[in-house]
Amino acid sequence: MAIEFFMAMKKPPTVTHQEKQVRVVNGKPVFYEPVELKVARTVLRAHLSKHAPKEPMQGAVRLSTMWCFPRGTHADGSYRITKPDTDNLQKLLKDVMTDLGFWKDDAQVASELAEKFWAEIPGIYIRAEEITDE
Repeated sequence: MAIEFFMAMKKPPTVTHQEKQVRVVNGKPVFYEPVELKVARTVLRAHLSKHAPKEPMQGAVRLSTMWCFPRGTHADGSYRITKPDTDNLQKLLKDVMTDLGFWKDDAQVASELAEKFWAEIPGIYIRAEEITDE
């Protein structure tokens, strides 16, 4: 099984999962998501839900993503080498994809390619496919 699509959006979310906050309540740490992270999760969920499979992928999964950010003064298709880091972008994306049933657990993502570009058409390209050892 393979799923491939492009989600055009004005600007892909740049807030990352690392931005969770902590506060102390009755001497114990309580973690929470700031508003910006909740908004990013909601935006990703709205775009991804249109592409969610009827059944979750089984076994090992290869996930390829291209994060395309509004190019501004940069050349179309040139690599973005500024923050956020690809690993931080991927975490929230994979969490939302897990919640939507693309797979049962994001630990199934055994192979991953994540790239960031400046692009004339901003958005996120995603290809997820089941892979085998054969």
